[in-house]
Amino acid sequence: MSPDDETVAAAKAGDPDAWRALYRAHAGRLLVWLESRARGGGDTGEDLAAATWLTAAEKIADFNGSSDEFAGWLFGIARNYGLNSRRRHARRAAVDSAMPLEDPSTPGPEVTLTASDWVRSTLAGLPDRERDVLTCMEVLDLDAAATAEALGMSAVAVRVARHRGLKRLRGQLTMPQPSVTIPSSSVR
Repeated sequence: MSPDDETVAAAKAGDPDAWRALYRAHAGRLLVWLESRARGGGDTGEDLAAATWLTAAEKIADFNGSSDEFAGWLFGIARNYGLNSRRRHARRAAVDSAMPLEDPSTPGPEVTLTASDWVRSTLAGLPDRERDVLTCMEVLDLDAAATAEALGMSAVAVRVARHRGLKRLRGQLTMPQPSVTIPSSSVR
């Protein structure tokens, strides 16, 4: 591990300004990433982010590295919380499936698809590994090393998953082809 930079060393010492700096640098991306991974039910992205920051504060003494490396470590903690939340939700759903459901003839609210909904649904069609890598790298702008740390993968596996994910997305997206009319006088 690399030595702590000034911000991490100050956070370890309990400096509130250092924690604010780390929070400002990573909180927004962390929340976006957690919300992009949410798949119906379970804890919200905000709940998972709060639990992640609490754990980071409790375990900062075990971390060594720079503020940038802190991002990978933080996202790794969040990933584990997200996986645990999904498992809990799946167990509860299995128990709840034995219970009677509401009347299905009751009309539901109208659904409006926004751009972020479209991105989420498009990414949801990818295998988990590729979706997670693309979310980290393309949406959150993490580099391959931070993505590898956050997802518990090697940097090579991250690059391969990114390549495969982008290839799948290109295959899913259909681009309208412009129609070209060639005048008969120019064809010989």
